[in-house]
Amino acid sequence: MNNVSGKVTLTILDSQKKQVSKQSAQVSYYQGKYHLTMDNMEVVCDGETIWQWNKDAKEIVINGMPPESELDLLNPGRLIANYAKNFRAKYIRTEDDGTAIIDLQPRSAQSYHKIRLFINEETGVLKRIEVHKFDSSREIYVFSGLKFGGIKGSFTFRPENHPESEIIDMR
Repeated sequence: MNNVSGKVTLTILDSQKKQVSKQSAQVSYYQGKYHLTMDNMEVVCDGETIWQWNKDAKEIVINGMPPESELDLLNPGRLIANYAKNFRAKYIRTEDDGTAIIDLQPRSAQSYHKIRLFINEETGVLKRIEVHKFDSSREIYVFSGLKFGGIKGSFTFRPENHPESEIIDMR
């Protein structure tokens, strides 16, 4: 999963399993770098710095990458690469359609108690991720239209291209 692009849809369910929000984004990921675009936001990570541009609020928030010891759910490559070190993995079952379900339980305290992965057993492609929170709410990420290889997107954000936006540097 070093070079992939496609669409991800995030659905947030509250503790009663009612949909709180739903949004989709186009994502490009290449060796720890990513570029995500939604209607009103763009997030770019060059592997060292993360820029979040909120078009409506006209602000750019700049953050450094979290330390390797912190789990970064926005970086699926790092999540998968470090799963053995950061999680206890448990095979749950394989569905009739060939989807393998695997639970990852964090080895250290997090804001969630498990991450459930849904993987196409035949291709090995990740179809969905569910993040289960302690308050019974969930974040569900569904991947579609995935293309592997040939990623040529830009992984550098240029604040000077948005002079109307306020820069908030949190590094």
